[in-house]
Amino acid sequence: MKFQTTHYHLDLLKDTERVSAFFEAIDNYSGNTNLAYDLGCGSGLLSYFLSDKFDEIKSIEIDSKASKCASENLKEFDNIEVVNEDVLNYNFTEKADLIVCEMLDTGLIDEEEVQVLNYARKFLKEDGEIIPNAIINIAELVNMQRHYIHWDENASYEILSNPLDYSKIIFKEEINPYFETDLKFKVNKDKIANGIKITTVCILNDNLVCGPTPMFNPPLLIPIDEINVKCNDLINVKLKYIMGQGIETIETQII
Repeated sequence: MKFQTTHYHLDLLKDTERVSAFFEAIDNYSGNTNLAYDLGCGSGLLSYFLSDKFDEIKSIEIDSKASKCASENLKEFDNIEVVNEDVLNYNFTEKADLIVCEMLDTGLIDEEEVQVLNYARKFLKEDGEIIPNAIINIAELVNMQRHYIHWDENASYEILSNPLDYSKIIFKEEINPYFETDLKFKVNKDKIANGIKITTVCILNDNLVCGPTPMFNPPLLIPIDEINVKCNDLINVKLKYIMGQGIETIETQII
């Protein structure tokens, strides 16, 4: 099937690791199949994957251009309704067996995944499921060349600590978007530390993990005050941000 897309969603379609992971997660779904919500459906690819499993699919997309593409791509499917609407303003009238919500990004900091799921979750049946299920966030102490917040695409940096799993967010649970934690790094080489790297791994179901990929949660590099570190030093960094409110909410402090 040939899809009409926006330029951004074309890049998403080209990310074959991401696409195949979501296809596999949807293909492996074994719950009830009356109704599914595809929240932030983009060009409609994941709704297309859902089309032969569910009696009814409501595909909601805020961007008018992407929604128009999805409507065209899915027009032959009588069981799919594409709605050009902000999920947070959508009038849900039925509870679903499955919610698919791929508004993902590193740490859930930029995209409104948390706000959308906190709102839409009450329209999920008690035994319903969410794809993806959860994320795990991992932090590392680094020396980086660019002393501002940026993604690691073509960026130069050196990792100075072992990875630290600092949070797991389960999407079926209510999520507090105001995040704060103390990161305790054990240094493994002598260097100047001036940043932390955040990597987000996505758990699609109990057996399937994905990311990061080129268009799916690229690691994020965040500056901290410069500090000389030596092997086996313990460095504590306070990290704060508001999920869904953008990278400008990120704060760090060496403690």
